[in-house]
Amino acid sequence: MRLVIARCQVDYAGRLTAHLPMATRLILVKADGSVSIHADDRAYKPLNWMSPPCTLAVRPPAEDEAAIAGDDGELAEVWEVVGKDGDTLQITIAEILHDTSHELGVDPGLQKDGVEKHLQELLADNPGTFGAGWTLVRREYMTAIGPVDLLCRDADGKHVAVEIKRRGEIDGVEQLTRYLELMNRDPLLGEVRGIFAAQQIKPQARVLAGDRGIDCVVVDYDALRGLDDPTSRLF
Repeated sequence: MRLVIARCQVDYAGRLTAHLPMATRLILVKADGSVSIHADDRAYKPLNWMSPPCTLAVRPPAEDEAAIAGDDGELAEVWEVVGKDGDTLQITIAEILHDTSHELGVDPGLQKDGVEKHLQELLADNPGTFGAGWTLVRREYMTAIGPVDLLCRDADGKHVAVEIKRRGEIDGVEQLTRYLELMNRDPLLGEVRGIFAAQQIKPQARVLAGDRGIDCVVVDYDALRGLDDPTSRLF
């Protein structure tokens, strides 16, 4: 991971456009190729980002970009990040205050609490909860950035990655999105779609999942434990 603190301007162009004026921010470039820009607030959520696969190129500033630096000096460099769909994230840096890199290695993944872990075990034993003819390929299927909870095959034999939470929030959708981006680069898996499964799913997470092409499944924990027939609702 590369960690840069810089005075920068950020411009995003793609399905929508966004502009961050010149200010001091944290820029993270992770081993999976993702680039994210953070302010000194709002916890984990970046101000803007580009998910992998993407390419990062660094160039000197053009003459017509010099005015961006303002009265404090000249521009240092311009980072141009291009996503797989042609979206662009341009980070115009006036001054680099800190620049360091660290090798974090493979993360063992989040240790789930008792209910969440048991929910994963129950769904692994009952893949038919997601649909008739579904089978389990593997629990804790490892990717370069951590394990996805379940890898299944649907009735058509296609791979499906399932991320399981007790309560489904935006960060869980983001996590599954990162897994899917990596898994869809593996020719042995072919096209992999995603399911976000939880006992309850927040409306914001449901909207984000829909935008990412991920299905949401609300599962009944008590039913899966044998108090009733296993049920789920697919949205």
